[in-house]
Amino acid sequence: MEQPRITHIVLDVLKAHQPPLPEFAAFVGELGGIKRVDVSVVEMDEKTESLKVTIDGVNIDYEELRSHMAKQGAVIHSVDQVVVE
Repeated sequence: MEQPRITHIVLDVLKAHQPPLPEFAAFVGELGGIKRVDVSVVEMDEKTESLKVTIDGVNIDYEELRSHMAKQGAVIHSVDQVVVE
């Protein structure tokens, strides 16, 4: 029997203003198993941006995703939604 896989995840993420959103979204999309990345700014202050990051894929590895985002200085504050198939 096949293991369930994460196919959709919505994250609350905090990151610095750099890198810019298009670059950050493309960087996240480099991970294997990810097919689509949707990033929206929820709140912005002097030094940081709070983001809603929605990711669709065939097999999203949460721990790999978390450490990959950290390379850009981004921190996952919460997992707001998950779909497993």
